[in-house]
Amino acid sequence: MLRRHFLGAASAAALAPLAMPRLARAQGESVLRFVPFVDLSLLDPIATTATPTRNHAFMVFDTLYGLDANFQPQPQMVAGHVVEDDGKLWKLTLREGLKFHDNTPVRARDCVASIRRWAARDPFGQALTAATDELDAPDDKTIRFRLKKPFPLLPSALAKASPSICAIMPERLANTPPTRQVTEMIGSGPFRFLPDQHMAGARAGYAKFDGYVPRPDGVVGGTAGPKVAHFERVDWLTMPDPSSASGALQAGEVDWWETPSPDLAGLLKRNRQLRVEVKDRQGLTPILRFNCIQPPFDNVALRRAVLGAVDQSEFMQAYSSDPETWSVKLGMFCPGTPMANDAGLDKLFGKTDIAKAKREIAASGYKGERVAFMLPMDHPVSAPLGQLGIDLFKRIGLNVDIQTMDTGTLFQRRNSREPVEKGGWSVFPSMVSGLNILDPAVTSVARANGLDGWYGWPTSNEAERLRDAWMEERDPAQQKAIAEKIQLQAWSDATFIPTGQIFQPMAWRRNIDGVLDGFVKFWNVRRV
Repeated sequence: MLRRHFLGAASAAALAPLAMPRLARAQGESVLRFVPFVDLSLLDPIATTATPTRNHAFMVFDTLYGLDANFQPQPQMVAGHVVEDDGKLWKLTLREGLKFHDNTPVRARDCVASIRRWAARDPFGQALTAATDELDAPDDKTIRFRLKKPFPLLPSALAKASPSICAIMPERLANTPPTRQVTEMIGSGPFRFLPDQHMAGARAGYAKFDGYVPRPDGVVGGTAGPKVAHFERVDWLTMPDPSSASGALQAGEVDWWETPSPDLAGLLKRNRQLRVEVKDRQGLTPILRFNCIQPPFDNVALRRAVLGAVDQSEFMQAYSSDPETWSVKLGMFCPGTPMANDAGLDKLFGKTDIAKAKREIAASGYKGERVAFMLPMDHPVSAPLGQLGIDLFKRIGLNVDIQTMDTGTLFQRRNSREPVEKGGWSVFPSMVSGLNILDPAVTSVARANGLDGWYGWPTSNEAERLRDAWMEERDPAQQKAIAEKIQLQAWSDATFIPTGQIFQPMAWRRNIDGVLDGFVKFWNVRRV
C-alpha cells in the first residue's frame, strides 16, 4: 500500500467518530480528545517498551513510587517504608483505600506478583531481583524485601518511568508470564480502560475511575504527587496524517496533539487559540538498533564500522531545519544530567567519510549479506530518520532490504530472534526517552545481558561488569568516572547508534490547563 493511501485510510478511521452522534458529545466539557504521536497497538506495559504503551499504562495503572520533577523517588501507592537490618530488610506499607478498577482491594500480594512480573523483563528490576533473597507479603498492607545485600536504589527501581514501569495489577493478571500479554487492562490508576472503545489504528477510550484515591500530600510533578483526574473521559484518536491532526486541532475537533510535525509547528504557533511548547526538556534520542545475535550485525567489527560513519548533524537536519529543536554530539546519557559525559565523542559523529567507512566494512569481513531494515512509515520521527539511515547504509556499501510497515507491526516483529531469511530483522529506528538514559541503572539500551536484554540482545561481559560496579558505588564522583567507562565500552560494543537529541513540542487548545512537564500525562489537566 502506498504511504499516502495508508495515512489517508488511518486518518479517516480516526475522524469517523466525529460524525457519530454518541461520540460527538465528546466535545463537551467533560471529555478530552487527544492525538497520540503513533497508534496504541500494544496494551501490556510489561510485554513491550513502546512509548504509547507507557503513556497508556500511567493512565490505567499506578506505581508504588513515582519520580518527582527532580527525578527523585517519592511514595505513591505506598504510605511509606522502613529499612532495617543494615539496609537488608525493607518493609513497604500500602496506603488505605486503594482499589482496582474491578472494585477489589489492592493487596500486598497483588503488588508482589506485579513486581515479580515486571522485574523479569526490566533491567533495573533484574538487578533488584538479583539482590533479593525473598520477596513476600506477610499481610495485606505490607510488602517485604529481604535482601542479600543493601540495595539503596530500591525505591528508584520501583519508581522508574521509562521505558517500562512497575505497573501494579491484580494478582490473577500479574501471574501471567511476562512473555505473554495480559488479557485485561485492570489497574488502580486514575482512569479505566474501555476495551469496547479500542480499535487498533483508530482510537482508544478511557473513563475516570471514581474509586481512585489520590495521594493526600506531595507536589504534582513527574509521576509523583496527587494524581487528580478532572475529565470524565479521555479519547485517543490516531491520526498518522499530520495535516489531518493539525486541521482537527485548529478546528477544535481535538484538544491536544502530542507531537506536531516540525513543518507544522510554526503554523500552529501563529494560531492564538493554541499553545505550542516543549514540555519534555530531557528530549528524545532517535537511535538505530542493531540485531546483535543474527548476521550480519552479530559481527562487532561491522557494527563499529557503521557507528563510525554516522554524522549526527546529518540526521538531525533531516528531522528539522530548525537547530533550536535538536542537538548533537550526544553520548550515552541524557545531556544536563549527572552521568552525561563526552568520553569518546571526539572520535565519533563527525562528517561521514564514505571511503574510510567502506574500507572498514571490507576489513570487518562483511560479504554483502542482506540487511533487513524495518522502517515504520507512520512514525513522524523514525520514518524520516530511518530513511536517512537506509541511504547512509547504501552509501557505505551495505546490501539493504527495506521492509516498510506500520509502527505497531514493528513493535511486534522486533521480538523475533529468527534469521533474516526466516522473517527476522537486522536493524530498526527507534526513540529513547531522556528518562530512559538518565543513568546506567535505567538505560536499557546500554545493557548487554544477551537474551534477557532489550531488543537486539547484545552480550558484553565488560559492559555488565561496569554496570554492576556503578550500581554498587555510592560516591557521585566515582559513579561519574564509571559512567565514562560505560560510555567508552558502549562505543566499543556498538550495539546501537544515537543519532542526536530532539525536543518535540506539544500543541493544545488554550482552554486546556494543567499540562505537566515531561511526557504526556492526563491527571492535573482540566478545561478552563
